[in-house]
Amino acid sequence: MKSEKISSKDLFNAIDQIYEEKGITREYLIESLKLALETAYKKNYDTNEEIVVDINEQNIKVYAVKKVVENVENKNIEISLDDAKQISKRAKIGDTINIEVTPKNFGRIAAVAGKQIIVQRLREAERNLVYTQYSDKEGQIVIGVVQKNDKFGTIVDLGRVEALIPIKEQVKTEDLKAHQKIKAYVVSVTESGKFGPQIILSRKEPNFVKKLFEIEVPEISDGIVEIKSIAREAGSRTKIAVWSNDENVDPVGSLVGKKGIRIQPIIDELGGERIDVIPYSDDIPSYIINALSPAPILAIDINDEEKMATVVVPDEALSYAIGAGGQNVRLAAVLTGWKIDIKTQSQISEVVVE
Repeated sequence: MKSEKISSKDLFNAIDQIYEEKGITREYLIESLKLALETAYKKNYDTNEEIVVDINEQNIKVYAVKKVVENVENKNIEISLDDAKQISKRAKIGDTINIEVTPKNFGRIAAVAGKQIIVQRLREAERNLVYTQYSDKEGQIVIGVVQKNDKFGTIVDLGRVEALIPIKEQVKTEDLKAHQKIKAYVVSVTESGKFGPQIILSRKEPNFVKKLFEIEVPEISDGIVEIKSIAREAGSRTKIAVWSNDENVDPVGSLVGKKGIRIQPIIDELGGERIDVIPYSDDIPSYIINALSPAPILAIDINDEEKMATVVVPDEALSYAIGAGGQNVRLAAVLTGWKIDIKTQSQISEVVVE
């Protein structure tokens, strides 16, 4: 085949522009382009020859790679010594010879393949950039706009990428509407091939509430106040235990704010979910009593081996201690990590009498 010089100026201009705008290296793009052109050549010219493509700013050339042998058995990969010497007088048995086989119309093929590979690499770079950006946001809160609801959950537009709030990560009492602006907790970010990163969000996760407080309360980011534990039944009630590293700073007051100015935006974000902020204590009986707030506690007995607390309350306060459907005591148990058994004063008296 007669050699034809193919201008690659436009391709190199495009490569340089991508490097400047997207930070993809010229070397990576050129190697990708070479591989694409090798594939395109074999496909268009129906050949199994081993070939290489050489690209520089002046032209693009295709070479068949052949091994110099005494007896040619496979002409796609071998060449005789006599034929090889016509290309290079220094050729000897065992050498590898590159023979130019650039087709006359390869310029058109190169242009199409070049455009395709550049578009492909741009998409890959965009996906990688988005993945890097959002993988750093795992365990953080993001803001997005609800796109639609489907059988898998709610699709949320985060700007450069879409994310999913699976049904299991949604709050049953919430009805997220299209175009609604929401906050959500980033559960995970994973790579997913050609579809880009998969971002899973949650509004049900207890840490969602924790992160909302971290944003709202400067004492937390300053390290003065710590959130020690959190228990949540999403859409209904959350209990959160807090501690202050400064005896002059009230941890509960820091989270609630004057006249509820700090906690109210969080309650609003959660659709009116009740939030109990209680002081954490290293003293287990005190901690459990705090966790059962607002129920009044008459007495408490601790079994360290079984990690069980028996709590005595006034007869009339039993419903407060247990809570609707057992919610108050259930959340207190999760918050403290202790099993809690509620007894009334009458029940204890009957045991004593017996």
